[in-house]
Amino acid sequence: MLPEEIKPAMQGLVPSTLVSCSHEGEPNATEISQVWFVDENHVALSHQFFNKTHRNIRANPFAFVIIRNPETFREWHLELQYDHSETEGALFDDMDMKLEAIASMSGMSDIFKLQGADIYKVLSVRKSNAGRNG
Repeated sequence: MLPEEIKPAMQGLVPSTLVSCSHEGEPNATEISQVWFVDENHVALSHQFFNKTHRNIRANPFAFVIIRNPETFREWHLELQYDHSETEGALFDDMDMKLEAIASMSGMSDIFKLQGADIYKVLSVRKSNAGRNG
């Protein structure tokens, strides 16, 4: 489902926007550091500090994320369904290392701490018409 051309937008160079909704229907939007390619049907989101998002996802497992290609600013819109979280293992370690690099480049090494890699099933992918170079 995830096309090869989406991968540059998953480098973590430009923050992504994650939207979740509480059980009562109250939306919450937050910026996240990483949307990680797991396989063609799954992504992992870096769980750092977003406790409200975590509560929302536990009550309503559906989310929407916007990722951006850092070269073209083309946006991709992904509809997601929460599957599970990982707090150890190869995926977690890879995401933690990448997050440390992002934090170091932004001068926020003491603030960014990966609490988990939240794995989501990709329900749909849509390429936005916004951005340049196609």
